[in-house]
Amino acid sequence: MSLLILLVLFASILALCFAAFNYLTMKRLPEGNDEMREIASAIRVGANAFINYEYKILYITVVVVAGVLAVLTTWHAAVALLIGSLMSGAAGLVGMKAATYSNVRVANRALESRNIGETVKVAFRGSSVMGLSVGGFALLGLFIVYYIFGYRMGQVAETEATYRNLIGLQINPFTMTLSGYALGCSMVAMFNRVGGGIYTKAADMGADLVGKTEAHIPEDDPRNPATIADNVGDNVGDVAGLGSDLLESYVGSVASGIILAYHMFSKSMAEGTGMTTELLNNLIVFPMIFVAIGMIACITGIASLLLRPKLTDDPHKDLNASTYVAAAGTIIAGFFVSWGMFGKFDVGMMKETLGFAAGFVSPWIASTIGVVSGVLIGMVAEYYTSDHFEPTRRLAHASIEGPALTITQGLALGMKSTMAPCIILGMGIIFSYYAAGMYGVAMAAMGMLSFVSATVTVDSYGPIADNAGGIAEMSGLDPEVRRITDTLDSVGNTTAAIGKGFAIGSGALAALALMISYLYSFNDFNTPLILNIIQPMTLAGAVIGGALPFLFSGILIEAVAKAARKMVDEVRRQFRDIPGLLEGKAKPDYKTCIEISSKGAISEMKIPSLLAILVPVACGFILGPHFVGGLIIGSTVCAIMIAIFSGNAGGAWDNGKKYLESGAIEEHQKGSAAHDAAIIGDTVGDPLKDTVGPCLDIFIKMMATVSLVTVAVFANNNLLALLGIKL
Repeated sequence: MSLLILLVLFASILALCFAAFNYLTMKRLPEGNDEMREIASAIRVGANAFINYEYKILYITVVVVAGVLAVLTTWHAAVALLIGSLMSGAAGLVGMKAATYSNVRVANRALESRNIGETVKVAFRGSSVMGLSVGGFALLGLFIVYYIFGYRMGQVAETEATYRNLIGLQINPFTMTLSGYALGCSMVAMFNRVGGGIYTKAADMGADLVGKTEAHIPEDDPRNPATIADNVGDNVGDVAGLGSDLLESYVGSVASGIILAYHMFSKSMAEGTGMTTELLNNLIVFPMIFVAIGMIACITGIASLLLRPKLTDDPHKDLNASTYVAAAGTIIAGFFVSWGMFGKFDVGMMKETLGFAAGFVSPWIASTIGVVSGVLIGMVAEYYTSDHFEPTRRLAHASIEGPALTITQGLALGMKSTMAPCIILGMGIIFSYYAAGMYGVAMAAMGMLSFVSATVTVDSYGPIADNAGGIAEMSGLDPEVRRITDTLDSVGNTTAAIGKGFAIGSGALAALALMISYLYSFNDFNTPLILNIIQPMTLAGAVIGGALPFLFSGILIEAVAKAARKMVDEVRRQFRDIPGLLEGKAKPDYKTCIEISSKGAISEMKIPSLLAILVPVACGFILGPHFVGGLIIGSTVCAIMIAIFSGNAGGAWDNGKKYLESGAIEEHQKGSAAHDAAIIGDTVGDPLKDTVGPCLDIFIKMMATVSLVTVAVFANNNLLALLGIKL
């Protein structure tokens, strides 16, 4: 085993140790008064109860899938699936717990210090636990899989399809094992995103529709029975869900690069172009080493903010600086890694065999393109969703004319916002391909995700700041404290929108990289699957695949609406039946609202979660690999558009509402008709930005991963092949 691979283990342990240090440091901070502690405890209990129940259902499903995988593919893949699900589940659980402990401490620090910079540090320290856990657990799992199966069992050295499974198929063991690990991460991500997304929006919509528009009480008002459930939802959806989502993309991009390396080696052997086993090993190891140095760069970026003696009064600037330090460190260190691993090989051979147009720097160029693309997509999301820019301000002014124009303007903004990110993704694909071939496309996806710990940290800051503001409001803290938490919350909305844009963009590239791997995995390494769009099965698959994201999104929105209706009825009942509640003389029943969101999320998450698993498998065994290939293409393209539209439109509606609430437009502040219209827009946007958009990138990655794992089985064992039908 190369000593270089130990860098992966070192980076993972360093990240997890830093996460533990930040967690313990944060927990030593005081929680504030009794009322603050009581509210925080209710949020924590609700979040833990939901995630524990969800994980019980999840891991029953994981065990069943692992059993099926052991029979259809290899037992190694089944074990790797269990490892992946444990790592992803652990990251989501640890990050969520840190968020539920830090929220009250952020509110208390604002109370004690009356300083924005000091308060930001506490929120950032809490969110860093999620960010560092995502990268740390992902890398630890990769190292375990590589060490046990790749090195100790010798799978890395096996370059032919030498393993014969229980049903007689010959499979390359390590690529299948790695695919199993990615599938385990995907399953946790799907459940966390879908379940958390339904939970949080059911609670949020219930709180807004009755509390703000009917009762005209402030957001997070303690009189509103749905406020605790709303704050719980921020943690299960936007913290645990986000972390699992990006961890899955992170692992998928690395896995696709390694799988492609095997395919290129096999092709080289068949064509006699002279690719050596040493070069193959470096191609396998490079993605893991690159993300390991990215992890170290993220630790540096996070530490640069926490160790700074004094922060500015502009949290957005400080948070961006942390991300840019991580991204720049990754790019700089990545050059030397690429030089050290590929500098000694013949340039002509690498160009002919691998498509490395620029020699040893080709993988670095492709990875850098991914890093830059991720930053640019985040900037585009910020432009369309932040109230510092014209699109969101124009949307806020549209609210003056009523809810119809609010909705219309938001729809227009979301649709227009899809163009720029797609151009960035398209250019990134083209340039990375010309730099390093198909391997370069996978490296671009990997590069975009290489500083994922920094982006997750900045994104998780948003829900923590939002919860802190809610605790401040419900505890009746003075206006100055609320002003600080509102500032943090406003920045958090922007960082959340950027994070969602980044998640969608990285998810798209990761799905593409996995799809490329699928093309080479359908039968054997020497014969890639050629997808011709005018071929009937491929075209039919693309058309049906294009409709799947719409079906998936519709099911999710309907699920949110169903759960929200129950929440609305309950909030109205409590306002009606509890004497003195609206006057502040009685306490609401928070527990019942939490139960409504929990039951609604658990019952409604099953169908959309299983859709991504069952559809490609069923289509593969009935219609074969060409149809499934078209299915992945169609669903990926359409899902990207819908996800970007949903995230940006929803984010703009949310921040447009907050722009009015800030008093930026005279005579149209809180309580005005314009504000009511903005609340309606925000309510429409909530399930789009927090449920549909985030879940869609999981959906396409899940489909690609499931197809990659099962294609070796259904390639020649499908109904059409058995009937002798060729289309």
